Amino acid sequence: MINSVNVGRYLFAENSIDNISMFLNREKDNNIVIFFIDQFFRSNLPTAIDHVIEKDDLVYYVSTIDEPTVELVDEYASTIKKNIKNVNNICAIVGMGAGVVLDVTKAVANLITNEGSASEYQGWDLVKNKAIYKIGIPTISGTGAEASRTCVLTNKKTGIKLGMNSDYSVYDQLILDPMLSKTVPRDQYFYTAMDSYFHCIESKTGQYRNPFADAYSEMTISLCEQIFESDDMMSDENRSKLMVASYLSGLALGSSYVGIIHPVSAALSVVYNVHHCVSNCMSMLSVGPRFYLGYYNKFKKYADMHGICIPTGLCFDATDIILSKLYDSMMVHKKPLVNALGNDYEKTLTRQYVYEIFRRI
Repeated sequence: MINSVNVGRYLFAENSIDNISMFLNREKDNNIVIFFIDQFFRSNLPTAIDHVIEKDDLVYYVSTIDEPTVELVDEYASTIKKNIKNVNNICAIVGMGAGVVLDVTKAVANLITNEGSASEYQGWDLVKNKAIYKIGIPTISGTGAEASRTCVLTNKKTGIKLGMNSDYSVYDQLILDPMLSKTVPRDQYFYTAMDSYFHCIESKTGQYRNPFADAYSEMTISLCEQIFESDDMMSDENRSKLMVASYLSGLALGSSYVGIIHPVSAALSVVYNVHHCVSNCMSMLSVGPRFYLGYYNKFKKYADMHGICIPTGLCFDATDIILSKLYDSMMVHKKPLVNALGNDYEKTLTRQYVYEIFRRI
């Protein structure tokens, strides 16, 4: 049974960021905007954003060097509550940047209207109160964070990477402007685009597949393959296609689950602090030949075609202690693993076999 929630509204067009002011809904007593902006834009903030920032607004430039953590989200939420005594004076929270920034924005919006730590809401449908109205502006395409109902955070204390999966995490308004992805480095463009691809091949080959998830997945896979079969994967046309594919992959994820690639990737992020999208690609090199062979062959073909290097050797010499941490961080993701292999997934994913998966990475 599917009872899914989607983004409230989206505006898709080149230079659509110029329309941001029409979505802020500032009023006399409800006029503060909180901005979370990718640190990349600290020295080259788009004019459209610069022009709408007012003196009482709060602006935070978010580092994307590391994956987002519950500690970071808690710190932002605490600071905002100290600076703004009445949160009803906030009219919007704007997140502009990569998936890290978009997830941080969603998580902070949840915490402003809910007490406690972000760690208390890691899981499914734990957020009690509706979040602050939020606007998402992705500047790189692939994670689907702009469309999904989750904001993925690493908990350093527990060693778990898990999302706030909640209807309240969904953006109310998106501004999808392909021009904002022009400055993305080539390797990162590929890694992040592959996140969309992996979401959908995992959904489409899983136990929880359904007509809605299949439709979103098939369109995403088709768009990604068009992009990577072309000579210039970063052309204006392909960047527009990828922005659409990223959005659709987020919808696919919201209607189903991922599979084995993402739990393996999450473990690499927790234990080695590897960024999500590149860790996905590293994971595919290991698990792809057994679980996703046809798509694995295409993935390898596209990486070779576009001269993309996928890092290897990270875990070749991992100790048993490290392998045990990787195992624990992977196996906590029960729903994706059930989606991939069924309720008896532990019969396939024995500790010894999981250790072998990681030793190949």
